Amino acid sequence: MALEITDANFEAIVLKSDKPVIVDFWAVWCGPCRMVGPIVQEIGEDFSDKAVVGKLDVDNNPQSARNYGIRNIPTVLFFKNGEVVDKQVGAVPKQKLVEKLEALL
Repeated sequence: MALEITDANFEAIVLKSDKPVIVDFWAVWCGPCRMVGPIVQEIGEDFSDKAVVGKLDVDNNPQSARNYGIRNIPTVLFFKNGEVVDKQVGAVPKQKLVEKLEALL
């Protein structure tokens, strides 16, 4: 399951994590986001013991989206040791996200 990430908890969940983190930047009105959302949920379940997986609604949390220059959604950022190490923009198959995450483990 993916965690709900907000501007308020971003630092604690994402930047201070000792595990790799993927954050799905999305919005309710975004069609491609609705395709990626279930994939991110599955990855959260599949990797619950190895990584932190979360979703951040850009409309409700504009500061985090602005901090990372999110201009297109869905955008999935991959963090390791508090730093962005990879990125995926747009809807892609689950395997593509899994490969990027596994590279960080």
